[in-house]
Amino acid sequence: MTLLVLFWTAYFAIHSFFASLWLKSRISMRWPAFPYRIAYNMLALLLLLPGAWLLYGRSWSPLYAFQGNWLYFSRILQILAIAGFFFSLRYYDMKVFLGLKPEKEEIFTISPLHRYVRHPWYCIALIVIWTSDMNSGKLATALMVTTYFILGSMHEEDMLIDRFGKRYAEYRKRVPGLFPLPWKYLSEEEAATLVK
Repeated sequence: MTLLVLFWTAYFAIHSFFASLWLKSRISMRWPAFPYRIAYNMLALLLLLPGAWLLYGRSWSPLYAFQGNWLYFSRILQILAIAGFFFSLRYYDMKVFLGLKPEKEEIFTISPLHRYVRHPWYCIALIVIWTSDMNSGKLATALMVTTYFILGSMHEEDMLIDRFGKRYAEYRKRVPGLFPLPWKYLSEEEAATLVK
C-alpha cells in the first residue's frame, strides 16, 4: 500500500511539474520546434504503466462490490459518464490537445457540459472511479486521484481567472466545480451572455 501511495504522489508531482507554464515556456524558448504537448501526453501515459502494474498485478483486500439494483445503478452511471465524455469531445480541438497541431490563443467558451460543471472530465473520471467495485488498492488510488483533482482544479482556476478575469470569476460563482447541482447551472442564454 505504501508503495502505491508513493507512486501516485510521485506521478502527480511529475505530472504537475511538466504541466506548468514555467517549464513549458522555458523549453519553448530553448527549443522552439520541440513537440512539447506530444511529449507531455506520451510521458503521462508511459508513467501510468507502473501504477497499473501495482494496482492490477497483485491482489488487494476486497472492500465492496455492487450487487442487485446497486449494480445496475452503478453501471448506468458509468455508461452515462462515458457517453458524456464522448459527447464532450466535439467541443474540444483534440488535435491541439494531443499536440498534433500548434496551440492557438485560448478563448473563453462554455460547452453544454460546462454549463453544469466547471470540470466535466474530472467529474466523469470521478463517477467512473467511485462507481466501480472497490478493493484496498483501488480505494487508495481513488482517494489520491480525488485529492489531486480537487487541488489541481483549484490551481487551474487561478490560471483561468488570470487569463479571463471577471468573466471566469462570475462563471465560477454560478456553476459548481466537480459535481453538478440541480439548482446551480447556466441556461444556454446565460452561458452565451457570459462569453461575450
